Amino acid sequence: MDTKFPELTTERLLLRAATPADADDMLRYLSDPEVMKHTGMELFQTAEDVLDEIRWYRSLVEEGSGIRWGIALKESGKMIGSCGFHNREPKHFRAEIGYELSPEHWGKGIASEALQAVVRYGFSHLQLERIEALIEPENEPSLRLVEKNGFQREGLLRHYEYGRGRFDDLYMYSILKEDIDLADRVG
Repeated sequence: MDTKFPELTTERLLLRAATPADADDMLRYLSDPEVMKHTGMELFQTAEDVLDEIRWYRSLVEEGSGIRWGIALKESGKMIGSCGFHNREPKHFRAEIGYELSPEHWGKGIASEALQAVVRYGFSHLQLERIEALIEPENEPSLRLVEKNGFQREGLLRHYEYGRGRFDDLYMYSILKEDIDLADRVG
């Protein structure tokens, strides 16, 4: 992986490293019950909680287990979400993708814009063959997002994760490098 954190740009977005200066913006959405409902995580309460999350993002890169970009609006630089890889298995050329977005930006295509840029980066720079998304069945917006962006549902993983005092079922979705290559050739 590059030693300098790679920035990705899209039409409306700058995907960049999250910094402590982003903590207030991040706390706004990471403390929102609607944003956190399907993450398996507790609501963030303080700026220190967010700083721990930023440290985790940094550790992903340092350990080679993933990379997480902050999603910032190009026009304002304001952090409105994040998207990236974790549970990366270089030996098997796969990683899991995750994301969240501030509610005032839902339904505007921003999540798709960020997801597409991150997926392409994974295939072209991380040499991934497979990208997985694990999604709670009740998280219909996330299911629509990945399906719209070429991920295929592979099955239901029953009681796959434990969080917030309960076991969660998760759908396993994936997209393969050849799925993107084929879309590029056809499109």
